[in-house]
Amino acid sequence: MTNLIKTWAAAGPGKPFERFSYDPGPLKADEVEIHVEYCGLCHSDLSMWENAWGVSVYPLVPGHEVVGRIVARGGEVRGLNEGDRVGLGWFARSCMHCAQCLAGDYHLCAAAQATIVGRHGGFAERVRCHFAWAIPVPEALPASSSGPLFCGGITVFSPLMELGVRPVDRVGVVGIGGLGHLALQYLHAWGCDVTAFTSRAGKASDLQSLGAHRVVASTDERALTELAGSLDLLLVTTSAALDWPRFMTTLAPRGHLHFVGAVLEPLNIGAFSLISGQKSVSGSPLGRISTLRHMLDFTTRHKVEPIVEHCPMSRVNDAFNHLRSGKARYRIVLDPDFA
Repeated sequence: MTNLIKTWAAAGPGKPFERFSYDPGPLKADEVEIHVEYCGLCHSDLSMWENAWGVSVYPLVPGHEVVGRIVARGGEVRGLNEGDRVGLGWFARSCMHCAQCLAGDYHLCAAAQATIVGRHGGFAERVRCHFAWAIPVPEALPASSSGPLFCGGITVFSPLMELGVRPVDRVGVVGIGGLGHLALQYLHAWGCDVTAFTSRAGKASDLQSLGAHRVVASTDERALTELAGSLDLLLVTTSAALDWPRFMTTLAPRGHLHFVGAVLEPLNIGAFSLISGQKSVSGSPLGRISTLRHMLDFTTRHKVEPIVEHCPMSRVNDAFNHLRSGKARYRIVLDPDFA
């Protein structure tokens, strides 16, 4: 019996995905091997495919929103058994002994390994990770749409806990796509007054159904003026460069401009715009393992669900083109069809 894992891989930046197999070697004592049932397609996969961040290694097997069943476990694995359904997100391993890990900040570990950076990810039959990063999926959550929770979901949920967001807060979400549509649902369930900032006015009715109390065009100067000094938090989920000094004016005193989208351009925010209202600019990468578990509980309790489009994994090239066109609503999930 061969141990080769079948995947879809790109040979270089922006090159088409083709069938690729690799030998993962012996399973480490602290690892689990997951049979991939579903794998979400994230904008980070697109960035890695194009080597936009300069860290991609080829052949590249993306995929870090995995849901599947454990089919093998190492001898040091605790709390997980073969047959358990788990989710795997951006991180596949952390050192477990540095100051950050010992404090529970495994996602801030300097030695943390991303699932698709220097490793082969979930556009595959199977994928491996350290057992701590294989998070049990509650039975009440549909496996077919839960993959995006392990990247997009935790990315927008974690700031609610880290920043101490209160049910009485007024929060704006900038960019309503794979991350933003989940942020609207979480914030609405959290009890916040929610404003959606979008570049597409035609989304208004959709965004209101997801939890937005108002929908504002990102370039509408009049609407931004009317919101001046009113928002406690602006959660930025887009990677686009916008007029951030203008958005800063919408923040109330002690307000936060918080980035979870990978905006590559400098922000050009003056010190006085921070000092005058004791405002802050911050960012965060995903979240703690404990926060992941809280997110899944909250998701189940409040019936938050990613809106997904399914596509056979054999059509991965079409899926990437659909994502790059900006037409995905709101997350693409690939269904492995190697057989």
